[in-house]
Amino acid sequence: MHKILKKTIKYTACGIGVLLLVIILFVSILYFSADMLTPDYTPKANGELVQTDSLREYAGNYLRQSNSGLWELKVSGDAFQRGEAIGKLSSDLLYYQEKVFVDQIREIVPSDNYLKFLRFFIVLFNRNLGENVPEEFRDEVYGISLSCTHEYDFIGTPYERQLNYHSAHDLGHAMQDYMLVGCSSFATWGENSADSSLIIGRNFDFYMGDKFAHNKLVSFYQPEQGYKFASVGWPGMIGVLSGMNETGLTVTINAAKSDMPTASATPISILTREILQYASTIDEAYAIALKRKTFVSESILIGSARDGRAAIIEKSPEKTALFTSSGNQIICTNHYQSDTFRNDERNQENIATSDSPYRFARLQELLKENKPIDPMKAASILRNQKGLDNIDLGMGNEMAINQLIAHHSVIFLPEKQIMYVSTSPWQCGKYMAYDLNKIFSDTIDFHHEIATLSLTIPEDNFIRQANYKQFMAYKQLTKLIREKIQRKETIETKVLNLYEASNPSFYYVYEILGDYYAAIQQTDTAITYWQKALTMPIPKQAEKVRIQQKINKKQ
Repeated sequence: MHKILKKTIKYTACGIGVLLLVIILFVSILYFSADMLTPDYTPKANGELVQTDSLREYAGNYLRQSNSGLWELKVSGDAFQRGEAIGKLSSDLLYYQEKVFVDQIREIVPSDNYLKFLRFFIVLFNRNLGENVPEEFRDEVYGISLSCTHEYDFIGTPYERQLNYHSAHDLGHAMQDYMLVGCSSFATWGENSADSSLIIGRNFDFYMGDKFAHNKLVSFYQPEQGYKFASVGWPGMIGVLSGMNETGLTVTINAAKSDMPTASATPISILTREILQYASTIDEAYAIALKRKTFVSESILIGSARDGRAAIIEKSPEKTALFTSSGNQIICTNHYQSDTFRNDERNQENIATSDSPYRFARLQELLKENKPIDPMKAASILRNQKGLDNIDLGMGNEMAINQLIAHHSVIFLPEKQIMYVSTSPWQCGKYMAYDLNKIFSDTIDFHHEIATLSLTIPEDNFIRQANYKQFMAYKQLTKLIREKIQRKETIETKVLNLYEASNPSFYYVYEILGDYYAAIQQTDTAITYWQKALTMPIPKQAEKVRIQQKINKKQ
């Protein structure tokens, strides 16, 4: 019996060993055979970079920082020429953007060993990313990468990193259910608009820290193939988050709830770039969306001057649908509305547990109250911080249209070719107006301000009020108190009182205070604050459950 047991253990161990070797071999083959399809170009000296004051020029391409703080880029040529020019013009901005991104990752993952494992995972996950990005866009990314730093080569080559960054948004919101992505957008036309023409507004609520949004970039592309277009993003981002082309077609993206992807496909921003560059109608945009497989779920709001209306392309890794409105407006937050997706289990869960339906209802309310919509009213809607029936949600609540985290906000007038872009902070600064008719006809001199200043929408009164200073104090004190909680250190009572007074209608203030008192073993006080948090408007069911669990654990 003893011999049989020994043999069984021996053969089992051998079997497990062989299985592990097979797995290691298989993973190694996948890792070392990963191919991002790096283009093969020999850079040519197309000219010298000339820089004077706020303007940079390279081979007939321009980058300038406007008085508003927005960076404005104009590029033309074939894909590689465009990328090379972008790299030459913005090498310092590319370095800053990548450093901020990597530093943010280091805050989350401070271990170098784990970062190396993360690189290993990304290589495996994105091993076929190159195949899912059209050659034209790979060439453009490669041109940009030639001006990127080698400081982060432990993550990958500059080309591999820049290509991978285009899937960061997708992977991030799939892994973290939005990763602070809670965009809101709308379109109105006909009787719902002041002059009956199409008007579109959107907040891009993607937050990776204030430094990440420091250099907002408005890009004006004149590609050799396809339509001229403008988009808003950050240095190095060639995908489209918010944009409009010369035919009056607009694209904005809103994250939907996704299962964890198992392999890479076409990043959403690359798909929307292809739509913006090559589509002029809703049907053409939908045809492009149908032919690309994506690895997360997304709603893409398409506005079309030629169609005189807007529609939403709802896309998941498995299905694609086109949602249209029977009226003269359409609203898009972070859940699906089409018959194809409406009753999906994941979508129903999202509707039941997230803040998306609340923001949807709030947009309905605001659009009705402000009808007919013009650019000034659109801006006021995008800046609105109140809840349904104008209740006070506190500042920074995800239930608000304005969550005070937006990377950028835009307003499109497709039939007039006017694009408004917000300036810092968030959507509370001025909205600068760009007339694409003039910019794309080359009647604009990039040596001077290129925005149409007479159309500027003034800054929000909020940033001149005491509430703004209170919110900035709230952000600083939240960081301080979190650090004290980690170290279980005490804080002066006057600081805690100041914190509570900085944002008294926001549930999170009371959750943090509860966490602090729990950390210093004052259980009764902690429970009192957590219970107060539960009386406030809370965006997600999961957050209510989390706070209640803290109470239950201490009682």
